[in-house]
Amino acid sequence: MRTIINLFENSVEKYKNNPYLLEKVGDVYIKASYKDVKENVYCFAAGLMSLGINKGDKVSLLSEGRNAWVISELGVLYCGGVNVPLSVKLDELSELKFRINHSQSKYIITSKNHINKIRNLLPELNNIIKIIILDDIELANNKEIYYSEICKLGKTYLEKNAEEFNLRWKSVHETDYANICYTSGTTADPKGIILSHRNYTANVEQACSLMKIEEYYTTLLILPWDHSFAHTAGIYSFMAYGASIASIQTGNSPTETLKNIPINIKEIKPHIMMSVPALAKNFKKNIEKGIQSKGNKVQKLFESALKISYKVIDGNANFWEKLKYMFYDFILFSKIRKNFGGNLKFFIGGGALLDVELQKFFYALKIPIFQGYGLSEASPIISANSMLKHKIGSSGFLVSNLDLKICDEKGNQLKNNETGEIVVKGENVMVGYWQNTKATEDTLKDGWLHTGDLGYTDNDGFLYVLGRFKSLLISNDGEKYSPEGIEEAIVENSEFIEQCVLYNNQNPYTIALIVPNKNAIINYLKINNNNINDDEGQQLVIELIQSEISKFKTDSKLKLLFPQRWLPSTFMIINEPFTEQNHFLNSTLKLVRNKIFSYFKTDIEYMFTSEGKNIFNLKNKDSLKKL
Repeated sequence: MRTIINLFENSVEKYKNNPYLLEKVGDVYIKASYKDVKENVYCFAAGLMSLGINKGDKVSLLSEGRNAWVISELGVLYCGGVNVPLSVKLDELSELKFRINHSQSKYIITSKNHINKIRNLLPELNNIIKIIILDDIELANNKEIYYSEICKLGKTYLEKNAEEFNLRWKSVHETDYANICYTSGTTADPKGIILSHRNYTANVEQACSLMKIEEYYTTLLILPWDHSFAHTAGIYSFMAYGASIASIQTGNSPTETLKNIPINIKEIKPHIMMSVPALAKNFKKNIEKGIQSKGNKVQKLFESALKISYKVIDGNANFWEKLKYMFYDFILFSKIRKNFGGNLKFFIGGGALLDVELQKFFYALKIPIFQGYGLSEASPIISANSMLKHKIGSSGFLVSNLDLKICDEKGNQLKNNETGEIVVKGENVMVGYWQNTKATEDTLKDGWLHTGDLGYTDNDGFLYVLGRFKSLLISNDGEKYSPEGIEEAIVENSEFIEQCVLYNNQNPYTIALIVPNKNAIINYLKINNNNINDDEGQQLVIELIQSEISKFKTDSKLKLLFPQRWLPSTFMIINEPFTEQNHFLNSTLKLVRNKIFSYFKTDIEYMFTSEGKNIFNLKNKDSLKKL
């Protein structure tokens, strides 16, 4: 099973009548067996070949999760092509345009919910030959063609060219590229991570070394299917064991789709689910809201049950408390589990770090979230907790056939319990970055992947991930983005902002530390007959800085520079510039982020409080007095 095609063919042979894909049609979920999916893949792949797709051609795929998503990717791979999975969250057309053009995609597969993005971009897409639409909506131009039409072309092609078709897919090698997955790097432009067939199949083998997926298992794949975590841990790991994956019922809007999740969970009754912190927190809120709606008595009972269960989890419960926990589980927690379908054994957590209290909450309900760790450059799974081995607070145990070391800034290997950069080596490590030799050389050294994450291993072999070794922003849903381009743009486009540092480490929003341009601020106040020591003057300066940031939401050119979600929601005014002398800049005048974040730790924490989120807070006014 060295290629994804081998993996799929092997699974079809072993589990041909097992349901593989489940999709809601009307009011019910319809099952497609492994054999059914193979027939559809063959038709679609042959249809692509009849269009002229050759080995190595790039195909962008932009769609919500559905049966056709998997069939499309497999179809591209059977042609020897390279799939470029694109996030449905990409609403900024400049972001979408970059990925499609940079990957040199010749074809695009998309759904009715995202076709307008492609239509608006089409004049700027350099290489596009055909746009394949998954839904039978009205076509807008001669480049568009229906997915169903491709499948019809494929049936005809197979009747006359079956031997040629078989030779094509059998010629695909384990070192051939399977995906180019885009993520943010250390520059403003995202980087295209090249993952080979063997990268994926190796990581499936590695992931399955930590936990067994039974062939009767089903998962509702909530995460976007282009997400490397959902891709490997869901689509391909479940395929390897003959298990089933179901898609969420797609609504007419993202909000409507979210509302379908709890309904679909009850319908599918999943055995395992994948989650990121934002989803886990949302599940927790809904559980608590449901308890509160039942009245004060049930609320107090639930709180008592949690207290006892936490003592059990921490190993501090006596015999009677353990009995109480069993009672609470029977009368309370078991009913909550029914809302998750009744079969759910555990969540697999990834994307970003889960806080310990959130983990304990789900452990108490007997549907634990097993925290894992990985990144797309590793296909993505590096470690995970599981039923066999788990420690709350850790990122779990290392997968098989993967070497790991913790290194200091000079690359020296550290011992257990010493913190440094997490560095790994294995068959799951990416080929490199597409058309980005420098980034590849900076990240891959002698086959070792330098993750950019800080962590350590304990004496039992559990990995603890502490945050970024480098500078990426990481939101609470696991999305990542480089801050440098945003920071530079803010400074370059504002005469009033001298320096800017963005921060987000799995938080609900991004914040900024801003050093104002003292002379420009003073002159501005003079023109407006105000003084920096007056409340009115301070208010005016804070409004000015906010307006400079807000330009990136309103200005027609500036708002296309980067996704607006990464703009700071609040900021702290710093009256001392970052310099070499105070060690906040290094010898090449680059920001020393770890030192800045450590020094301003209290201010950063303050900005995530309701008082600190208000830009007119007292700390900002006091800083202005000291300018």
